[in-house]
This record gives sequence, structure tokens and C-alpha cells, in this order.
Amino acid sequence: MRDTSLTEQFRATRQHSLALCADLEPEDYGLQAEIFTSPPKWHLAHTTWFFETFILSPFLPGYRPFHPRFEYLFNSYYNAVGEQFARDKRGLLSRPSLNEVLEYRAYVSEAMTNLLSDLPQASQTEIINRCQLGIQHEKQHQELLLMDIKYSFFQNPMLPALITHHPEPARECAPLRWHTFSPELTDIGLPDTRMKTPLARDFCFDNEQPEHPVFIGPYQLADRLVTNGEYLEFMQDGGYTTVSLWLADGWSDLQAYKRCAPLYWVQQDDQWSEFTLYGLQPLDLNRPVMHVSAYEAMAYASWKESRLPTEDEWECAARQHWREPPVTEVYLPDDSMGEGMRQLNSSAWQWTSSAYQPYPGYRPAAGALGEYNGKFMSSQMVLRGGSFASPQGHLRPTYRNFFYPGDRWMFSGIRLAR
Repeated sequence: MRDTSLTEQFRATRQHSLALCADLEPEDYGLQAEIFTSPPKWHLAHTTWFFETFILSPFLPGYRPFHPRFEYLFNSYYNAVGEQFARDKRGLLSRPSLNEVLEYRAYVSEAMTNLLSDLPQASQTEIINRCQLGIQHEKQHQELLLMDIKYSFFQNPMLPALITHHPEPARECAPLRWHTFSPELTDIGLPDTRMKTPLARDFCFDNEQPEHPVFIGPYQLADRLVTNGEYLEFMQDGGYTTVSLWLADGWSDLQAYKRCAPLYWVQQDDQWSEFTLYGLQPLDLNRPVMHVSAYEAMAYASWKESRLPTEDEWECAARQHWREPPVTEVYLPDDSMGEGMRQLNSSAWQWTSSAYQPYPGYRPAAGALGEYNGKFMSSQMVLRGGSFASPQGHLRPTYRNFFYPGDRWMFSGIRLAR
């Protein structure tokens, strides 16, 4: 059996990862500023390791791994596969060289193409499902790569830009409006049957399942995200020094890291700038505020006498107002001001007040792949929507992202609820 559509998805995804790195210098590929970031070279190798480990080694007869130590070097967190090289030392991997990692990618991509051109009948369904997961996994790492290189570039006093031209300024933001939603008994999540098809448009991750009923009381959601200008007003009103606005953990986090503004905001001569993928830019007051923690988002909401939405509220509203995001310049947040709920996707991830937990009836996959999502369902918070850097196919009402409440290096923003 030959699956040409899956082969095309695979090739396009692999090529896009390389395209994202096209403007990097060789020295950039090994940058790792903090333990929570990874070097671009590691991302390119790890996404390759996924296909080799979970598809080629078990399903392609006679397959020989590219290098016997790569299973150890580029295993991220799969304990069932074996030990992993220390996460905080990924930046020390000057070897394998970038050229060797690129050879590794080409070697695995060729083997995958050969396997997909003649799928064995007995295991074709499993191979297709694993391949689709591998494709979506690499797409997730494409956004992670941008998050990580931006953070690493920010540590450089030269504040280098990944993109050399200047972004268009945002359109003037319309006043915030509130959408009212009535009490409702509704379904959240997706049926398990969606994982049985290899088509990207039907794909979902296991943490979006199973579909289950929830009761949602009356609530309101802001029709757009909080802007830089609005967040600046919070700062100027003493938002970072008013203890009553903050959760205890948030206040402790604030004091420990001496935070007084979103990540990447830089103040010079009483003027604020923001470090972006375009380099250091004057703070655009109409753009959605990004790179705030859940603690900062909650403190801002408290200052506005509001709160953050639950993930059930967010999904219920998104299902009613969802529309496909417009095709805009890559890396540029969507600032379109259409009718209804705005900036649901393609701008910034939106913090919710919901803990990242399994849905009722959730069961992780058997074996090592069960570690993909399930084992992280502790101590993290859910974000919804998607950012300007999110893969197009991941932008759907049910998609669940998750980070620790103090994290800020991802493209995270704020939507208010009450």
C-alpha cells in the first residue's frame, strides 16, 4: 500500500523545519540559554529521532539506526525508551556537528519515504497513526524552536533579529466589548474515533479526548485580547507592587525573579520597547500583550475586577465563534478586528484558570507513546487558542496547550472573563 498524501505531509513538514532555520548562523544552532529551552540543532535532531525510534526501528525490516548513540542523545523524556542526555546540557553538544545532524535528517527522511511508499499490510494502520503523530509532533517543535531561539537571542546584548525586515504596525484597537453566554449543558473535547484516521484535518492529540458533557453557568468573555497599552496602564497603576492583586505563589515568583514587566519588554529613557523576532522594536500599544505568566495574567484580571476563563468556557465560546484564521505574514500576530469573538487564534495563547488534567475517561496510549501527554497532567495550567507561530492545522477549539504558571517564554497572552 502507498500513502501519497501522508508522504506529502511528511515531506512538507520536514522541509518547513529547515526553512525556519534558514536565516540562522552556524553559531546559533547550539544556543541554549536556560534549561527550559533547547538549541535549534537539538530540535532538528529530536524530531528526527522520533521517526527513527517509533517507526523505522520497529517497522522497517533491516533498518540500521544512523548512529548508535543518537537514541540516548536525542531522547527528550521517554523513560520507556531508555535514559536521556541531561536536558540542561543540550547546548554542550557541539558534536554531532550541524552537518551530521542534517545528514541524519536526510537519512531518516529517505527511509521514511521508502517505508510509506510500500506500507506492510499487517502494520499499516499503526505506521500511519504513528507517522501522523510524528508529523504533528514536529510541527509542535517548530513553534518551540521559535520560542527557544527568541529567548536565547534575548540574552545577547546585540539583540539580534531572526527576521531582518520590520513588521507592519498593528491597527488601532477597538474598545473591549463583552460577549454574554447563557448557562449550557454541552460537550467538550473530541470523540475517540478522530484518532483512527491519518488525515491531518481529522487529527487531534489524545489530551483532547474523550468528548464529555459539562455544565457551564452564565459568563462573559472579552471579545479580544488585552493589548500592550492596556497592560502598560496596569503597570503604571502599581500592578507589580500591589500585593492584593497577586496569588501567594505569584507574589513569591515576582519577588524571586524581580519581575516588573512582561518578558522581552525593555525600558530606555522612560520609553518601552519590546524584543521580537524582528529584533528590538518600539512597544506597539495595539498589539496583544505576550510573554506573561499565568500569575501576571491573573493579577491583571484581578486589577480589572475580572478573572481568567475556564477552559470549558473558552472552548464553548470558541465553538460558537470559530472561524479559520486569516492568511497573514508568518510570525506576525493577527490583529484583525472582525465581528464576534476576535483573536481566538493566530495571535497569542490565552491562559485559562483550569489546571491541566485528564478528561473523564482519558486513557494514555500503551507503551512509550503513552508518555507523550499523559504524564504531564500535574501542576500545569491550560492555555487555549494558538499563537501566530502555531501550525495552521493545530488551530481548533479543542486544542489544549499547557505550561507551568510561572512560564513566560512562550507566546502567551490574556483574555478576560467575568
